[in-house]
Amino acid sequence: MKRILIENVNVVNEDLVFNSNVLLSDGKIESIGKIESDELGTEKINGSGLFLLPGLIDDQVHFREPGLTHKEDIYSGSKAAVAGGITSFMEMPNTLPPAVSLSELEKKYDIASHSSLANYSFFLGASSHNIDELVKADFKKICGVKIFMGSSTGSLAVNDPEALEKIFSLVKGLIATHCEDDHRIAKNLKRLTDEYGENLPAYFHPLIRDEEACYLSSSLAIRLAKKYNTRLHILHISTAKELTLFRNDIPLSQKQITCEACIHHLWFCDEDYPRLGNLIKWNPAVKSAYDREKILEALVDGRIDVVATDHAPHTIEEKGQEFLKAPSGGPLVQHALPALLELYHQKKLSLTDIARKGSHNPAELFRITNRGFIRENYQADLVLVNLNKPWTVSKDNLLYKCGWSPFEGQTFCSSVVATFVNGVPVFRNGEWNETSKGQRLEFDYVPH
Repeated sequence: MKRILIENVNVVNEDLVFNSNVLLSDGKIESIGKIESDELGTEKINGSGLFLLPGLIDDQVHFREPGLTHKEDIYSGSKAAVAGGITSFMEMPNTLPPAVSLSELEKKYDIASHSSLANYSFFLGASSHNIDELVKADFKKICGVKIFMGSSTGSLAVNDPEALEKIFSLVKGLIATHCEDDHRIAKNLKRLTDEYGENLPAYFHPLIRDEEACYLSSSLAIRLAKKYNTRLHILHISTAKELTLFRNDIPLSQKQITCEACIHHLWFCDEDYPRLGNLIKWNPAVKSAYDREKILEALVDGRIDVVATDHAPHTIEEKGQEFLKAPSGGPLVQHALPALLELYHQKKLSLTDIARKGSHNPAELFRITNRGFIRENYQADLVLVNLNKPWTVSKDNLLYKCGWSPFEGQTFCSSVVATFVNGVPVFRNGEWNETSKGQRLEFDYVPH
């Protein structure tokens, strides 16, 4: 593997921004500092004026393979992710068939080993009937168990209290939850359709999937986690009210209960529904500007631990249906880092905030082995960005298989110059090197 020396670059790492040289060798970061290398075969990259961050680790994507590959697949999703500075992802079990058995899960790992341009892991899905599979899982090799506490279909929706008690009491690895209360949602939907009819506009979405639906489910998950001392990670927090459930008075390493914010809840609000309609229909719903403001505050102050995408594409035809029929979710991985850097330009986030919440904390939270930091002997998963190279999102530069983005027409101030996965510049100046594939993530798992 070619040695690469990134010279005179602004390194963003562990709450510091400093100018340095970074030498990559054999897939790892060999050294950081004053390095002079005239060794034959060492490629030099001029980092002057650029910023080097650890590659983002996205703990929540839906790449739709197997079974739903007309929307996305692991190759296309990972390619869009790498173009957006994401070097590792964790993918969800709601594929066809759903990944509720270890054998189905390993099939996804096999697909990724041949097609993913980024590093990868996959969640094992919980159901009301697969506890035997969940307790057999090797959490050194998978990122965790995913529970849809409502808001899913078929075997993946776990609403039964007895099943939830059993899962929380017996699973010894990390449990990640989608928290919305289906009874509350059904009650809201009936009330609104009785009053306004079935042809509701998209801006009713946060009224149907409201603050209380999220809070009821999140607080239930936390009660169960505390009862059984379970390692719990609550995904895509969307309300200010839920933030009262989380702590920032202890370090991440001491937390048994953590949570995540997603790009769309940091960027959009209910004022955007008239313009974008179903294109910003997500579960949980994009809510008020107040909720958006408070989620951003909590991301900065430590109540929210990581930032992710919940990348969940559907075709434009599927999204073009009537609101109640249109599926929830949208593509985000290509634009997550540019959106976060836009918040930096707006002085709402620092560069070190982005590195910590997008890279360091996911690595620490999931105990990922030797990734997420710019440290010697760590894997060289890195993203090189130009903070002053504007570009506009258009259909012509989208890499999503679904072919659309809610960011179309948005001009971002910052661009991804290059993304290194295990020391290989897979994406650089718009060009691709797909000769190497990503690696399966490994975890320093300690049973709780």
